Amino acid sequence: MLRDFGEKLTYLRNLEARKDEVRTSIENQGKLTEEIVIALENAKTLSEVEDIYRPYKQKKKTRATIAKAKGLEPLAEIILEQKETKPIEEIALQYVTKPEEIDENTPKEKIVESVEDAIQGAKDIIAEMISDNPEYRKQIKRRCYRDGFIVTKAINPEEKTAYNMYYEFNEKVNRIPSHRILAINRGEKEEALKVKLDKNEEDILSYIKQDTIKGKTQFTEILEDTILDSWQRLIEPSIDREIRSDLTEKADAQAIKVFGKNAKPLLLAAPLKGYTVMGFDPAYRTGCKIAVIDETGKLLATTTVYPTEPQNDVEGAKKELINLIKKYKVGVIAIGNGTASRESESFVSNMIKEIDEDVHYAIVSEAGASVYSASKLATEEYPDINVSLRGAISIARRLQDPLAELVKIDPKAIGVGQYQHDVDQKKLTESLTGVVEDAVNEVGVDVNTATPSLLSYVSGINKTIANNIVKYRDENGKLKERKELLKVDKLGKVAYEQCAGFIRIPGGKNPLENTAVHPESYEIAENLLKKIGYKKEDLLDKAKLKEIKTNLASIKIPETAQELSVGEMTLKDIIDELSKPGRDPRDEMPKQILRADVLKFEDLIEGMTLTGTVRNVTDFGAFVDIGVKHDGLVHISNLSNSFVKNPADVVSVGDIVKVKVIGIDNERQKVQLSMKDA
Repeated sequence: MLRDFGEKLTYLRNLEARKDEVRTSIENQGKLTEEIVIALENAKTLSEVEDIYRPYKQKKKTRATIAKAKGLEPLAEIILEQKETKPIEEIALQYVTKPEEIDENTPKEKIVESVEDAIQGAKDIIAEMISDNPEYRKQIKRRCYRDGFIVTKAINPEEKTAYNMYYEFNEKVNRIPSHRILAINRGEKEEALKVKLDKNEEDILSYIKQDTIKGKTQFTEILEDTILDSWQRLIEPSIDREIRSDLTEKADAQAIKVFGKNAKPLLLAAPLKGYTVMGFDPAYRTGCKIAVIDETGKLLATTTVYPTEPQNDVEGAKKELINLIKKYKVGVIAIGNGTASRESESFVSNMIKEIDEDVHYAIVSEAGASVYSASKLATEEYPDINVSLRGAISIARRLQDPLAELVKIDPKAIGVGQYQHDVDQKKLTESLTGVVEDAVNEVGVDVNTATPSLLSYVSGINKTIANNIVKYRDENGKLKERKELLKVDKLGKVAYEQCAGFIRIPGGKNPLENTAVHPESYEIAENLLKKIGYKKEDLLDKAKLKEIKTNLASIKIPETAQELSVGEMTLKDIIDELSKPGRDPRDEMPKQILRADVLKFEDLIEGMTLTGTVRNVTDFGAFVDIGVKHDGLVHISNLSNSFVKNPADVVSVGDIVKVKVIGIDNERQKVQLSMKDA
């Protein structure tokens, strides 16, 4: 909500700044009127401001500016006024350059050679005046949005592409959803589609004529020709660009919003605690990369095995991995979902059946793993580990602690959302940085184990300070209390006030520092505990903690808030934190599905009910991992028995859902799913 307000405030500030610039520019030209001032004050969008400024903007060389340089503006005004009774040819003759007025120094662009040239020049000036009229543009755009259609056709109809549904397609401008706009834009960019904006041209021309032509005169035909020229040559191309740009901007904003909504639950996915994990990065020719990490994320072992084509060394791979599983007591195998994933899954499933150990596996998204593996950060973390093996480490750690691992990756590379590579990348980065910050701050960060990547997303801490915290920790050992942060280089009082409530110190001097209670509220928290007969140290005693939780639940908020001189909302937050010290909100999120057997595409039957994990949510539905090679699609119409306006209202990334198979496309290996009555 605050970020939305921030974006709106930035837009309004930019709007006011642009109004001031336009007002000053027009005033400097000596053309500012009360009417323009009022129009600028009433403008609600940057587009409206630009339409007001259009007639006064310094233009490049146009047919109208050339005609004005020839002195034909007065003739244009005569035609527009439509009052002169003398024949137009006679009037225009006065503007034709006489032979005696021409010498070798006369610029060619100043010469009007004939009556026809004079009339044409006047028409060019009028055409530009009509095009620049802000009220005309406003009304035309309104008509285009109301009545217009986006129409697409195939450039090569015989060629099969991802854009087949748009080969003969049209949809009203005011109804086309964002994901279709972005798909059409991409199809146009890839030269698969031709796109145009169909509008009611007759209605638009009639509107301009009614406002411009004053009855039947000798000027009527000239003005009708001029209006048509203005529309076809100047207004229509410009309006088309503006509307397409507006639609794209709104679609970008929606795509960024969808991406943010998907990214947050992915970042806040439940960590898999207490397991030694084997990361399995599948491949064919180069072999499957293996990394074993302990329950704290420490790297224990790495290797490469070749159970897939072309080597097919299944027995050798089994022997090596079973040895690692037994040696390090591996509980879970995290398999990346990229190339050779399903073959690797089949291999792992068969291997698990042959051993007595309690081992399961999970399929993990490896989006961005290769980007991370080759990054400067990965090189700093694992300088002695081969680039190809770092991907397996990342896959294992994503299952163990998704947030800590995913913050190391460029947000747009984490593989959720729709058309994220097509949208404004600066805005996407800004938005997703905010989402990551929200996720990190919601969970809190253990200052004694967090990487610089994780710390840098905490409110008040930038990359430099994050590195300085780790450096201080390395030189001085674990931090015992939050205020020790003030000793960190470049971390001042303001930064401390911002970050303190998000920093956690498990096992530190003060039990309150393993909660989100801010240092400014320590006294209130201690007084609250004292009121119910306890002290802060009792938060460490499990038996007493149960009693504290029970007593806090019976607190009367209004009276206690008044007694402790604190706001009711703040008091509720403190009670919540004292009831669950050291809690991780991610523990309440859906847990990763752990499997022991593989499901093949060929095993699927229509009507089958399965359990799956939501991997992505778009405007048109949700993609669910049911254990076969490709995620199945639950179309928006099949998400619920009730009407669904937005899929995000029903499901989020990471949700565990029951689905029914309703369609199988064997050729394209695609599955249609339904959550209705599943």
